[in-house]
Amino acid sequence: MEFEDRLDPDVAEAFVTKVGLDLTDLEAARGTLLASAAERRPPELSPNVTITDHQAPGLPGEPDVRVRLYQHKERAGAQPGLLWIHGGGHVLGEVEQDDPTAVHFVEEVGCTVASVDWRRSPEHPFPTAMNDCYAALAWVHNNAGDLNIDPRRVAIGGASSGGGSAAGLALMARDKGEYPICHQSLNYPMLDDRNVTPSSHAIVHPRVWNRETNALAWQFYRGDESDDVSPYAAPSRATDLSGLPPAFVGVGDMDLFLDENIEYAQRLLQAGVPTELHVYAGGNHAFNGLAAESSLAKRYDRDRDDMLRKAFARPVG
Repeated sequence: MEFEDRLDPDVAEAFVTKVGLDLTDLEAARGTLLASAAERRPPELSPNVTITDHQAPGLPGEPDVRVRLYQHKERAGAQPGLLWIHGGGHVLGEVEQDDPTAVHFVEEVGCTVASVDWRRSPEHPFPTAMNDCYAALAWVHNNAGDLNIDPRRVAIGGASSGGGSAAGLALMARDKGEYPICHQSLNYPMLDDRNVTPSSHAIVHPRVWNRETNALAWQFYRGDESDDVSPYAAPSRATDLSGLPPAFVGVGDMDLFLDENIEYAQRLLQAGVPTELHVYAGGNHAFNGLAAESSLAKRYDRDRDDMLRKAFARPVG
């Protein structure tokens, strides 16, 4: 059966217009992704949400990090906070592409969103982006009072490489023990640099995030050929997943990351971490963005949002 034939019918209809990303020409790929995001962007975002850019202090010896803040105009008092990490295979994308997603979280989940503008590889290989994410997490906590964020209800999340970075950030935050996290929202996360699972071999279609693209992205992110890869970069390499915040893991069954996502969710559960794993039949990588109006995408978003609401109802500490 052909790849398109296995997709959900509504997703397949949107897939017809999808353009592949060639990472051998990074500037063109970056432009293609941003153009695609611009096409899906609504004519205007919600009048109920303010969007402001801030500079968070970088880690020692590193530059400041841009953090985009999304806040509801009418809500008073300390709100839950979501630190969001945009996707792009560690090499593509920018914070603006997820403006509609962040506004959705503010309005539908009832939280303030801080979206981190991490530096991209290969210009800035690991650990640069992870350090940017940790600096943003520190900024949210250290300025929680001024930002009207409840520090006991700070979640982290992201999609694709952003989901992988969220998983890595959860590991780093656990190990440092400085800033509590109440939930990790891992949306089809990019977790394993080794590219060895059956699904990583199976997904080769040129118009999706495929095996060849994934291998090149990891090469750019890792920055060298050493096999000594940090679990903060590739969370699947972590040997101890205990003590992590509760997790949502969502992925389509036609996604390159299917197997590594299932395995990671299973290992979280085995380590005693409350985890919900959702596999969506007929969904390719990032299908909820590609076919946002499809019933499958809406079900995905509803499941993800419900987990965030539940997490915010159970503050840490």
